[in-house]
Amino acid sequence: MVHVKRHIAKAISYRILGTLQTITIGYIFTGSIVISSTIGITELCVKPIIYFIHERIWYKYIKFGVDKHED
Repeated sequence: MVHVKRHIAKAISYRILGTLQTITIGYIFTGSIVISSTIGITELCVKPIIYFIHERIWYKYIKFGVDKHED
């Protein structure tokens, strides 16, 4: 049995990895740790909101892959 804590830990580690990647790429392009960190923190705050909106749109309007059989 897989516990919910595992999924939460995986989501957190994935988000940290993604943010570090964004900061690294930002640093490569700008050469500034301040600018790249600001980009990373902004991304960390904005992406969950975008993901939530994306999920709601898919759930409400996009029926791709949804079984329409009624029991």
